Amino acid sequence: MSPRSPAKAVGLFSGGLDSALAVRILQEQNVDVIAFHLRTPFVGGGAESAALVEKLARELGVELVAEETGPDYIDIITNPRHGRGVALNPCVDCHVYMVRRARDLMLARDASFCFTGEVLGQRPMSQRRGQLELVAREAGLGGKLLRPLSAKLLLPTEAETAGLVDRERLLDLRGRGRKVQLALAAEYGITGYASPAGGCLLTDRHFASLLADALAHGEDGPDDFELLKIGRHFRLPSGAKAIVGRNESENRALEKHLKGNAVALEVIGAGSPVTLLRGAGEDDWPEAGALTLLYSDARERPEAEARVWSAAGELGTVTVRAGDAAPADGWRPKAFPAK
Repeated sequence: MSPRSPAKAVGLFSGGLDSALAVRILQEQNVDVIAFHLRTPFVGGGAESAALVEKLARELGVELVAEETGPDYIDIITNPRHGRGVALNPCVDCHVYMVRRARDLMLARDASFCFTGEVLGQRPMSQRRGQLELVAREAGLGGKLLRPLSAKLLLPTEAETAGLVDRERLLDLRGRGRKVQLALAAEYGITGYASPAGGCLLTDRHFASLLADALAHGEDGPDDFELLKIGRHFRLPSGAKAIVGRNESENRALEKHLKGNAVALEVIGAGSPVTLLRGAGEDDWPEAGALTLLYSDARERPEAEARVWSAAGELGTVTVRAGDAAPADGWRPKAFPAK
């Protein structure tokens, strides 16, 4: 049976294989697809990741709408209604948030339904049958949310019962295996999808502890989140944050965040990391300099000189001593308690 009439649908589009297949399956049924990509601070690789998403959308011939998460996204991390996974990852609440944003676009563009590339049982926390139904319900979509890759294993949606898509031409995938998806990608000639490696940083316990501490200190802006991915992090007794670069690439990246009242330090006359110091006063320079010394080629020296500069220019030098680094054994921030 063929669809009675063309339909318009909004699909969550990560740039991965499953979301690409969901698009192609619906395109085969004459559905006009709008690919909705929601950029979050904790998934993807910045400009490079965005370019891959744009390239795949062009390959599939779909309109791409890309948006950023808003301030309300932080609330679901700090106060998830449905709990967290292994670290600070509120997977169910995050899916509700993303699908709700897709619903908003669906309404704005007068589309008939939403869809995702989710596969039943692929992720233990958010893609079980009960969780899939919960996400659809709490996002305000109910029967208007279609999962083309697992549709035959789920209750029929409005798009199927209304004949906008043919249920028999949808799939019945389940679990973590990807052999069927890879075979379909080859059949469809889809090549530009992103690798599944990496995933959400919120599932990484170390990153989650850094994020928990940052949020506890009011560091909840885009720059704050980007910095969590760079360097060694130390919270000084004053509450200032010191971030020590681990290589030349990170040193340069830290210098790009030299804004406002932030200062940078490096040991003079030795191979030295750059340390970015934020929210600090001059009284914090010796301790931040001591951390810089400990990770420099001059770490065996009892003391050294470090230059200090800001976005406005040079601020002078400070004598630094390794013994002044109070958290020299490594800082272990306290994460939010599990719910």
